[in-house]
Amino acid sequence: MTTDILADLAAERPDDYTAEEWKLRVELAACYRVFDILGWTELLFNHITLRVPGETPAYLINPFGLNYNEVTARNLIRIGLDGTPLEKTEHHVNRAGFVIHSAIHAARADAHCIAHTHTTDGMAVACKEEGLRYDDFYGAELWGDVAYHDFEGITVHEDEGPRLVRSLSDKHIMILRNHGMLVVGGDVFSTFRWAWTLERACNVQCAAGALPGPDRSLSDEIRAACARDARAFEPKGLLERMLFLGVLRRAAFDPGELLKT
Repeated sequence: MTTDILADLAAERPDDYTAEEWKLRVELAACYRVFDILGWTELLFNHITLRVPGETPAYLINPFGLNYNEVTARNLIRIGLDGTPLEKTEHHVNRAGFVIHSAIHAARADAHCIAHTHTTDGMAVACKEEGLRYDDFYGAELWGDVAYHDFEGITVHEDEGPRLVRSLSDKHIMILRNHGMLVVGGDVFSTFRWAWTLERACNVQCAAGALPGPDRSLSDEIRAACARDARAFEPKGLLERMLFLGVLRRAAFDPGELLKT
């Protein structure tokens, strides 16, 4: 295989999928593997969802009951906005867990991929009154693009959806207070990049908070400049994919596993 593992796997398309859907399935299955490699898992819980093009709104989601490293391009489930499968599957769908994703997918045309995590450092920051600080290399890159949503309990009630959407507004990152993190992106690669940046910011914040002495703050001017420069980082349009593929290449697994049934 070449260094672009995903391009190679997308070329092995089975006849029962369009080229576009198969490419997206491969990318999302790989995204679950990347999150697993980095330890961003919560047993069988949490989701990364991806919009599938077509006349009827449809999304790909992980089968409930499988670990992230067991998700493949074939066993991903195509579902509607209510979380109901739109194809035959032997697996379950965690419809309750899709409440957050369905509301945002429906409300935001740019919300092609949504990732929700419960990492320890992310949840710790979500539990702090101040929330995320923007006083380190990674936190500053997120300046101006972070929203907050107050905890209402386990997110299983559909009436919370509109409130989630209002809280997110036009931002791409939302800290679910006392709960976890949510990242919205245009594809799996941009979603991964900003989820990684957010996680690193939380890691640094937690580590700095454990040290004695006051934290050193950055000015809003410097924060804004960091956020602007981070989004202009070269090579534009390729950086996110390069980062993503770099994680896959360093993992000890057979890429062909992503194609299994």
